[in-house]
Amino acid sequence: MIRLIQAELLKIRSTRMWLGMLGLSVGFALMGLAFYIALAGVEIDGREALPPVTDPDTVRAFYANASGGVLFMMILGIIGITGEYRHGTITQAFLVTPRRGRVLAAKLVSYFLFGLAFGLATVLATVAVALPALAIRGGSTSLLDNDVPTILGGTVLAMGLYALVGLGLGALIRNQIAAILVAVGWVQLVEAILTVALPQVGQWLPAGAVRAITRTTGGFGGMGELDTLPAWGGTLVLVAYGLVFAVIAMVTTVRRDIS
Repeated sequence: MIRLIQAELLKIRSTRMWLGMLGLSVGFALMGLAFYIALAGVEIDGREALPPVTDPDTVRAFYANASGGVLFMMILGIIGITGEYRHGTITQAFLVTPRRGRVLAAKLVSYFLFGLAFGLATVLATVAVALPALAIRGGSTSLLDNDVPTILGGTVLAMGLYALVGLGLGALIRNQIAAILVAVGWVQLVEAILTVALPQVGQWLPAGAVRAITRTTGGFGGMGELDTLPAWGGTLVLVAYGLVFAVIAMVTTVRRDIS
């Protein structure tokens, strides 16, 4: 099993796709952070565009930007399974290891671990910019206050679990482009509409779970704009989604014809 996991990790590292997704994830996170840095406490037409950096909610929002790149980890998970079908390498993998469950389990573990590393890199990049920005603007420089440990740890976990969601979605749809379009459409459109129209439903969706973990509401103000689960509740919901999509990936791949 360990060798299978090592082989899967080597597959991921052997392409440059993960570097592109990581660059997009970090770039997306830092772009959102730059927005907060530029507008926190700034008055526009006599009103503050965003709360000042002395506001705990603003401090949380600074670090919560690290979670903005979870979509790219989901896409990497999709590519990880659909690419195998697209290029026919899944057949070779199953010929070498006929027990498909072991191959899929190794892939799930590998992408989860890679997602954790992916999340850690994004978190470190965010902290490297947010910490000095807060210091310069007079905000808190402590990484132990304002739910910062929960936000950063939750972001790392979310990256790993979103990889499992991507693998499950890719195994279910199998067409790479279609799976990516579904993922982007769901995250960027469907969840956003449901969250605004039915906030009590939105809090139970993957994005709602991420909001709970990062202690943000997705808006520009403080907490309370949207219905949000407690941090532990968001963690359990996200773990549940990850496990469900992992089972989907396992079942659909094991039962389907790969020829």
